[in-house]
Amino acid sequence: MKVLITGGAGYIGSHLVDHFLSEGAVVTAIDNLSSGYRRNIQHNLGSPRFRFVEGDVLDRRLMEQLIRGHDLVCHLAAVVGVRRVLADPLQVILQNVGGTELVLALAHKHSCRVLFASTSEVYGKNRRVPFAEDDDRVLGSTRIARWVYSTTKALDEHLCFAYYARGLQVSIVRYFNSYGPRLDAKGYGSVVATFIMQAMANTPLTIHHDGRQTRCFTYIDDTVRGSVLAATKPEALGQVFNIGSDVETTILELAELILRLTKSDAGLTFIPYHEAYGADFEDTPRRVPDVSKAAQVLGFQAEVPLQEGLQKTIAWFRNCQACCNGDEEWIDAN
Repeated sequence: MKVLITGGAGYIGSHLVDHFLSEGAVVTAIDNLSSGYRRNIQHNLGSPRFRFVEGDVLDRRLMEQLIRGHDLVCHLAAVVGVRRVLADPLQVILQNVGGTELVLALAHKHSCRVLFASTSEVYGKNRRVPFAEDDDRVLGSTRIARWVYSTTKALDEHLCFAYYARGLQVSIVRYFNSYGPRLDAKGYGSVVATFIMQAMANTPLTIHHDGRQTRCFTYIDDTVRGSVLAATKPEALGQVFNIGSDVETTILELAELILRLTKSDAGLTFIPYHEAYGADFEDTPRRVPDVSKAAQVLGFQAEVPLQEGLQKTIAWFRNCQACCNGDEEWIDAN
């Protein structure tokens, strides 16, 4: 099996590289390294079945060369992270939508199967939980850049279904707060990484609003397993699946648990949303998946408890910190 992974040096993408190589596949990863890191795939560079290409998914000529001859394309390349989205909404739109359309068009041309990585963000601020895959999307004003990422991913999903109607073999997964080793140490797109780094630096953990907003945190092993099932099962074609844990945790509970597991006395600090992200920022109070479809069609269920997953993640962060002689050097190198 020949697998192409866009965003393959990123957090989830690099773990998918590991999985498919362990299964004997020939794997190509492409990443522009805007949010991915060579260190995530460094251990695979000596494998004759792995190739890394530094490049952009908007490069049509390059993508045509890469997609031709592959059996499966896992499309994860995207601009992610609230601060990145707020800083340059136009870039998010052009990169996320343009890149996905190009990948789907070329995969259709060359008869490749596609796994598209979407997000729980597509549900917006719908207060009806748990979120089922066909539930309504509820978003704020188009003046609020907070919703740009959600909108691009939803449009990407529309593109997937449109190409499926034309014969493309494609499946969609919506990730729910995945965490684990190789999270970006700068905390882009992950409250878990931010809290761990703050706890290890003995800096108060920054909680936005009152911390009562909830999320469902999914360890990377479960994220990968659900992704692979959706990417390979015939029953998954033309379908979208929530991939995540359905165990609800408040941000305050997460912070307190990380403080306890790191044995840190850093404490907590609370910051209003408008101070962190600007006056127009909006957030979702609860984000909980209905996982029944993934269980029935894919046989998927998240298995790793939050405390166990956090212990493994903290151990990885500590090991990286020790290897790189301190927080700042590691963050800069990362």
